[in-house]
Amino acid sequence: MSLQPNSHLLRRGRYSESGRAYLVTAVVHQRLPLFRDFRLGRLLVTEFKRAHETGRVNSLAWVVMPDHFHWLFNLNDSTLAEVMRATKSRSTLSINRARCSRERFWQRGYHDRAVRAEEDIRKMARYIIANPLRAGLVEHIGDYSLWDAA
Repeated sequence: MSLQPNSHLLRRGRYSESGRAYLVTAVVHQRLPLFRDFRLGRLLVTEFKRAHETGRVNSLAWVVMPDHFHWLFNLNDSTLAEVMRATKSRSTLSINRARCSRERFWQRGYHDRAVRAEEDIRKMARYIIANPLRAGLVEHIGDYSLWDAA
């Protein structure tokens, strides 16, 4: 039995538009809180930075929570599928290497939402980086180290 019986529906109607902002969320397999280990979280952050530095995306904000991440970016000269495939694949390799594991790391698929022109990107970024506060992980965002915003 699949843990996400409707994950294939996440791909239905997905469209990538260069220059558009997207908010994506991906979840660790079985929602294991593996990013409580700061070192593993930093390996994921390396992949966010790689996507930014290679010009695939322009990162606007991201937060790595214990069992998932939220990432807001402008899509450049790649498709959403290419960015997410590379990020999830490369992070799986580096994180599993660090864990001495060969297990599946991410749940299948990811959730994405194209940001509409009338939406306030700054407000959305603030909402993303406030996740650790709302989750009760810290009292001040400065006390949480796995986030960034442009």
